[in-house]
Amino acid sequence: MDPVVSAGIVAAGVGLITGFAAGLAFRISERDRVDPAPAPEPVLPLAVSNVLSVLRSSAVVLDQTDTVVKASPTAYALGLVQGDRLLAAPLLEQARAVRRDGEIREIDFDLPSGKRHEPPLAMSARVAPLGVRLVLVLVEDRTESRRLEAIRRDFVANVSHELKTPVGALALLAEAVGSASDDPEAVRRFADRMQHESARLTGLVQELIDLSRLQAREAGSRAEPVLVDDLVQSAIDRTRSIAAANRIDVHAGGVQGLKVLGDERQLATALGNIVENAVNYSPGETRVAIGIGTDSEGRTVEITVSDQGVGIPEPEKNRIFERFYRVDPARSRSTGGSGLGLAIVKHVVHNHGGDVRVWSVEGSGSTFTIALPLFEAAHTQPLREATP
Repeated sequence: MDPVVSAGIVAAGVGLITGFAAGLAFRISERDRVDPAPAPEPVLPLAVSNVLSVLRSSAVVLDQTDTVVKASPTAYALGLVQGDRLLAAPLLEQARAVRRDGEIREIDFDLPSGKRHEPPLAMSARVAPLGVRLVLVLVEDRTESRRLEAIRRDFVANVSHELKTPVGALALLAEAVGSASDDPEAVRRFADRMQHESARLTGLVQELIDLSRLQAREAGSRAEPVLVDDLVQSAIDRTRSIAAANRIDVHAGGVQGLKVLGDERQLATALGNIVENAVNYSPGETRVAIGIGTDSEGRTVEITVSDQGVGIPEPEKNRIFERFYRVDPARSRSTGGSGLGLAIVKHVVHNHGGDVRVWSVEGSGSTFTIALPLFEAAHTQPLREATP
């Protein structure tokens, strides 16, 4: 073969191979330059997640399969969520309905408290769509607000009843006086009864006014050093006649000269209410003991009132400081109690920076303890015994 021809064939082959290699290299280069696939969009946007984390409500976000995407710590604490599942069946039902039609729904439901002998929690929920795939559930614990609402309803009903009784009695007695105008002895008897009912009505109205002021925290406007000995003596004087009539020994002892800072009238009313209850609920020929002392650190005055009465059943202990609540309604009415005494005690003591505690065993008596900040201890001699 001609050398020139051979050289041309070789050159053509080399060119072909070079072109092919260049094309292949270009394609590889283009492939390497393609942008990587974008990362999947997060299920819950970060901004939404941040907002949910600061809400007061318990928040739960569900996806299309009812799986929990996001839940606040309180949702776990209440037992609404476990793992990635929403446990409250009423909420799941509402979430599915919202997913179907996109309508916002609200629901009230009861949630087991998880504690024995405790009623379920009263919950309120709002269920709404969150975008096109998610459902948001916001849950509020309404237990305390429902309890306060019930107390307010009971208060209005009880006030109406308590006012109706003496007012009705006065109306009947006035009618009786008119019918007995020719009988001076009957008129005198009915007039005495009218005075009794009038005093009862006046006392009830005054207690309502006092309680209203205490709840408005008007205590302390006349704060001054108060000698605890005087408070104890005032309480004993207040119950002297009824204690003597039932042969109940009211005995006081402890540390003398302790002082607290506050409104003397209110503090005397509070301690007097407790001592009066102790006397009223004690059988005859028993003892009511009043003790005065301080706590282990010497910063708090503790006044204890112990009786040998009927005691308080365990389930009732948390309710005895509610307005108009009576452990034994029949006995309270027979002794003229309004049911406001211990409610007043609680507010007076709390407004003075203290607390009131009760220990009781049904059938074995009760001990109430009023603890107040110590203002001054003039001396620590034993308090003289005080009896009716």
